[in-house]
Formats: sequence, structure tokens, C-alpha cells
Amino acid sequence: KFSSPIITCNSYPNMSCGFIVSSSVGGAISLRHTAITASILSKPSHKPSTKVLRSHFLPRFNCYHGAEPTRRSISTLSHTRIHMQQSTPATGTADKKFKSMQHGYDYDLFVIGAGSGGTRASRIASGYGAKVAVAEEMHYGGTCVHKGCVPKKLFVYGSHYGHVDEEAKNFGWDIKVENLEWSRLIENKNAEISRLNGVYSRILENAGVEKIDGRAVLMDNHTVQVNGKKLTADKILIAVGGRPSLPNIPGVEFGITSNEFFFLKEFPKRSLIAGGGYIAVEFAGILNGYGSQVTLAHRGGLFLRGFDHEVREFMREQMTAQNIDLKFDTEVVAIQKNPDGSLKAILSGGHEIEVDQVVFATGRVPNTKNLGLEKAGVAMGPKGEILVNNKSQSNVPNIFAVGDVTDRVNLTPVALAEGHCFADEFFGNKPRHVDYENIPTAVFCNPTIGTCGLTEEQADKKYGKENVDIYKTSFRPMKQTIALGKERTFMKLVVERSTDRVVGCHIVEPSAGEVIQLVGVAMKAGATKAHFDQTIGVHPTAAEELCTMRTKSK
Repeated sequence: KFSSPIITCNSYPNMSCGFIVSSSVGGAISLRHTAITASILSKPSHKPSTKVLRSHFLPRFNCYHGAEPTRRSISTLSHTRIHMQQSTPATGTADKKFKSMQHGYDYDLFVIGAGSGGTRASRIASGYGAKVAVAEEMHYGGTCVHKGCVPKKLFVYGSHYGHVDEEAKNFGWDIKVENLEWSRLIENKNAEISRLNGVYSRILENAGVEKIDGRAVLMDNHTVQVNGKKLTADKILIAVGGRPSLPNIPGVEFGITSNEFFFLKEFPKRSLIAGGGYIAVEFAGILNGYGSQVTLAHRGGLFLRGFDHEVREFMREQMTAQNIDLKFDTEVVAIQKNPDGSLKAILSGGHEIEVDQVVFATGRVPNTKNLGLEKAGVAMGPKGEILVNNKSQSNVPNIFAVGDVTDRVNLTPVALAEGHCFADEFFGNKPRHVDYENIPTAVFCNPTIGTCGLTEEQADKKYGKENVDIYKTSFRPMKQTIALGKERTFMKLVVERSTDRVVGCHIVEPSAGEVIQLVGVAMKAGATKAHFDQTIGVHPTAAEELCTMRTKSK
């Protein structure tokens, strides 16, 4: 329990161990042990050979420091190769080097879009020896870096400082938080995003990928046009992501979306969030944390559709306790601009609300409009998503697509995995596909939601209610016993009774994003409830409760 705790987990001699130095790993290491145990028990009779993986990096939290920060994170894993599927190197290295330019086109691969998936596919394919070009019309790094995951997480960090004085008082500190300089946040965020933009650009350059700034449009299945110039390629990968979807209502132009949210020049004292997905819930928490009077209007009876129902209800309670005004079964039907610049939002049922900003988080759609897909004969779904098989291949054999543009699982790490698998299979002679089961993910609301696997409702449908066991707990976290805040923690395990396998895990807790990553490793290794029970908890942490729940709730 240093300022950056050192956590260690060893299993059997010469078999597997882990070392992590970071500020939020106390709970995660128990789940690392669970995964090690499950892996060893499932594959006991192999000759071990040791492999060491190490990561040393500057946490995202410290990216704003003007001086060189001293706090860093390091994690080291030593494990036998039998415990993990052989990983593909960060740069492509095929057993047999790809034979480039055997077709007469300008490139072996042309990628449209340099976001997460497009950049990964470009870099790996180039590493295998392919001649690759990528066209990007806006910013290298895509939505995640510029208008999504990264600025969102930075804003989430900042939103927690607004109440630090209230929490600190009972711990002996007299602190006064005042004078929010919103413009300073925007300036610092822009500097970090600019840095990351350069990182992505250099990644492509160092991999030998040709960068082309401009919008690429398909002319046929082997030809694209960029900046008035036609270029040809043997294979074309589309990785243009998605874009916000807006409702067709009067005055919609007075509202903003996630595209503009992270660039607001003035902080809104009164805010209306329209929507009920994870983006809406995250934005509500951010604005509330910074001190805005927040109303969230959602047309459904409860937000976060697709998440475990008890998690959804728990978050309703938590957000209500934070004085966020939740209006369900409610839609924004019109917006009017007042003479003083404020907005009047007219809600279904005739209700009106005066606010300074309306933020639409009403879904996203694939960014395929005016891309020339029709000319190339590429089939699309009802939302404009490119239809692909498990190889990310469209109905046109040489045209592929990865990431949100396919509307499969719209998460940055999934786009990365899809791009990597595509490059491995078609340029590295290493066929492999993305496994879409047990994908861990987090919603960075307040408190954070971490989830992996099936919800209780999905498990009941898949296995039958009589073959599903539920273990859950809800409690006041240790910090709040002195801080005296209203925040609570919720944890839930969904277990297939006949196999004892953990098929779902759901956590609502500030460090849930960190913990659920290691839960995902355990579940990939096939961890059972017995494995969780046999794992020694790290005390005192919230995550140890995952290893101590013994009584079935259902």
C-alpha cells in the first residue's frame, strides 16, 4: 500500500506469476490469480517454457502535468506458453514473408480511415511486407482519440474533483474547491489529443505505411479516388467508424452531439441530455460532477438497454442520489432559442425545460454515406452498416471492413482486434478470427460500470432459468464509511449451474473498469465459481467480494 501499490501474484514454481505497480490494482490481482488457477487446472500436463511480458507507461491520468511526471505504472507477467494463445507480434512477422505487388495494382492494401482499426490493420499488414496506403480526411486516431474514449475519460477524471472538499473534510483535510476554469480543461485536453494524433501518425510512418490526407471514395472494387487522384489496390479495407445520429425535430440545430461536446467554449450551468445509452449516462455524470444542473430525458422506461437489469436499476438509484433529474418515457420534441442565448426544450407531454445546453446522445450510425460503396457493389444493412463475414470480408471478395462501420460490437478494442486478425489472415498467413464472447467493457459513469459476459436475462434465455445461479452483493464501500457519501457498490456473478462456469460478471464501483479487465481474462480461461471461491482475496478491496460471495440469491 505505497502511493503506487506493488501487487504480486505467484501460482506454481516456473509456471505463472504477475507483478503490477499501479494505483488501482489491489482488486485486479485477485482476478489475475483466478485466471492463472483456471488455466493451470485446465491444462496440467505440458512442459513449461517461461515467457516474460512487461509494460511500463505513463498513466493517462498524469498526461496533463507540465513537468515530467514521476508516477508511472509497470506490469510484468511471467507465464508458460501453454497458458495463453500464442500472441501475434505488434509488428507483422510472417513465417513466410508476404510477396508484395503480384497483381499489377498500385498497392497491396488501401485502407480508408486511420482510426483504431484502420491504423492497426495498416501497421500489421505493412510489417508482413505488404505495400500499404491509408487515407484519413480528419485526424489520425479516429473517433476514440479525438471525440470519444480518450477525452471522455479525461473529463471523467476531472469531474471527480468537484466534490473532493466534501470527502476530504472527514479525513482531516480542509480543502476548498472553487473557480472552475473550463477553458483550461479544454486547452489541456486539446494538447493531449494533439500529442496522440502525432503518435498515431508516427506509428504509421515508422511501419512504412504511406499516409494520404484527404477523403477517399470508392470508384469500383479496386479503385479509390483521393484529392482528385485515382489509386488502385488489390485489397481495400474500410475503417471509417460511425457518426452521431440526430432526431428529426424542430430546432435540432441548437443542440450538440459528442462531436462538439469536448470542444465547448463555455461550461453550461444547466444541461439536458437526450438519450439513454452509455454515452448519455457518461455525459450526465461528467456534467453533474463539474457542477451543472443535469436532466436526462430518455424515451424508454429505463436507460442502458442491453445491460443487466439490476445494474440498470442500481444506476438509476445512484444517479438520483447525485441529484440528476431522470425523466424516462420522455422525448425531446423541439428546441427553441431564447433571446439571451439559453434554450427552451419542449418535452413529450407538453413539458418545458430551460437549459443552457442540449446534448443529443441518441445513438450512432455507420459513417458510410457518400463513400461510393454502391459503385463497388458492397452490400449494406438497414443502418448503412457494411455486411461482413467472420473474416471481415464483404460480399465483394477483395473489400473488407472493420470497426463501427460494420455495427458488430462497437468498441475500440474490438476494432483493433478485427484489424489485427484481418492483417494476420490475409497478409501474414495466420488465419484467426475475433472471439466476440466474454468481451469485458466499462461505462465510465459515476460510479463506473464494468461488465463481461451474459446478463442474468441473457443467461436465463440461453441456459434456462432453472440452470442459472446468481450471486450478488451491494454495500457501502470502505471510503464512504468516513467520507459519508451516498455512493454504493454492486457486484453480481452469473453462473451456469450444470458446469459451475462463470458466464457473467457485473460490477458497479469506481475501479470497475480496471477490475473487469482481469475478470475477462479469468472468464476467457474458463473460470468456474469454484475458482473464484478458491482465490484468496486482496484485503481490503472491494474486488475481494467477488471471491467471497457464497450464498445464492437466486
